[in-house]
Amino acid sequence: MLNPESTDFSIELLAAHHDKAAFSCGNEQLDRYLHVCATQDKKKNIAIPYVIYDLARQKIIGYYTLSMSGINLEQLPEAIIKKLPKYPIVGVTLIGRLAIDLDYKGFGWGKLIIMDAFQRSLNISKATGSFAVVVDAIDDDAVRFYQRFDFKTFPGCSDKLFRTMKSISQIFG
Repeated sequence: MLNPESTDFSIELLAAHHDKAAFSCGNEQLDRYLHVCATQDKKKNIAIPYVIYDLARQKIIGYYTLSMSGINLEQLPEAIIKKLPKYPIVGVTLIGRLAIDLDYKGFGWGKLIIMDAFQRSLNISKATGSFAVVVDAIDDDAVRFYQRFDFKTFPGCSDKLFRTMKSISQIFG
């Protein structure tokens, strides 16, 4: 089986020894990003790519990127706006890309990767200040994936979702 309980893996920064070319998640845009852009984004400090790496098979199971971003306060639901200072821009952590290789889909790797992204984002928020984790879902399947982890859609924007750091912190106690 290729599930997290039976696979020896690590979660680490994308590095030269990772075989990016062998990765295929079934979405050309996400595959191309890892194959062509991820290393350059890392070098330029635009986005930081993390990989879940199958140590036995020497294969990338999945990846995600984190970067800092900001959203206009008025993009949030009114109930949340009322509780925040009236700053025009609110700092957030962006999961820019997230994908699981086709060989590993359906075994729980998506949950593991999102929990790792939550933990890193929460840690970052303690040093830099970040109100939420934000994603721009690539398609309807991605929207449904994020909604399983309590992401909420921005009003009037069904493919942009967020989860507050306050709710993420409750996961980790």
